[in-house]
Amino acid sequence: MSKLNVFKKLVVASVVTSTMLVSSASAAKKEAKYVIATASTGGTYYPVGVGIATIASLKLAKKEKITFSAITSAGSNENVDMLDKGEVNFAIVQGLFGSMAWQGKDKYEGDAKKDLRSITMLWQNVEQFTVRNSFAKTGNIKDLKNLYGERFAIGGRSSGSRVSAETIMNSLDIDYSKMNVQYLGYTPSSTALQDGKVQGMNTPSGPPTSAVTNVFASVGNDKIKVLDFNADDLVKINNNYPVWTPFTIKAGTYPGQVKDINTIAQPNFLVVTKDTPEKTVYLLTKTIYENLPFLNVVHKATKAMAIEKAIAGLPMPLHPGAAKYYREQGISIPSSLIIK
Repeated sequence: MSKLNVFKKLVVASVVTSTMLVSSASAAKKEAKYVIATASTGGTYYPVGVGIATIASLKLAKKEKITFSAITSAGSNENVDMLDKGEVNFAIVQGLFGSMAWQGKDKYEGDAKKDLRSITMLWQNVEQFTVRNSFAKTGNIKDLKNLYGERFAIGGRSSGSRVSAETIMNSLDIDYSKMNVQYLGYTPSSTALQDGKVQGMNTPSGPPTSAVTNVFASVGNDKIKVLDFNADDLVKINNNYPVWTPFTIKAGTYPGQVKDINTIAQPNFLVVTKDTPEKTVYLLTKTIYENLPFLNVVHKATKAMAIEKAIAGLPMPLHPGAAKYYREQGISIPSSLIIK
């Protein structure tokens, strides 16, 4: 073969290769990739985030050219920061942190995050303040005042559990500084309560919570009480951060529990930046609710999800894409969740 023919073949091959690369580049440009921030791998946020990213990519990649991936993080506080900086478009956030960010309160004082929008409530953190019966004079949450001077496990020092507990107690004029506060995680709190090293503990989670189950089983229902909240308590708490809703822990949830526990819960919810396309958010919301059985397998916390509860306790307005889907499903959206 002559050098000229070889050269011609090389030119043709080069042109074909370049055309393929340009075509691939064009296809890549058309594909939208989104990241969902979660939390550490040991909690619930990460597996649920991975589940949402997986099912959404499976359903939307081929037809809509939209894919999602989930990343770990330090949790709600860092997630709000990454959303604010544009490092991610989606994140799972605790309702209380979302309310603080939207209103510009507490750690976000003077720096309200008005570019954030809600998509859906995922599952609820149910408030469970468990104390020994000797301190539960009325059975109401304000019985925590009887623990002044006593050891109380409030949650880890950097935990959302601690922030929630302090917020609730501040709203009800319960001075936790008068307690001998112990910064313990759920399992250490449960062990300490069983051993008599603390007189009460705070373990917000989806019931049945193993930390509470172990106390009931070990100490006995006649010596332990998960405190109730009444309607007035809820109003006072929501005056500051309107993210909590009534929640009933049915009798029999815990060993020997013969009566319902009337407590409150706040949402863990999916957040998005306002500039994320309406179509993307609509399709993601639709995909989540059309594939709940898949998410239920990923993590049992999602078994509490239902379209009827999708907007319960959300602390900031809905993204228009999510609102569109809910209207199609006949969900009545309150004015507080419609962006002005």
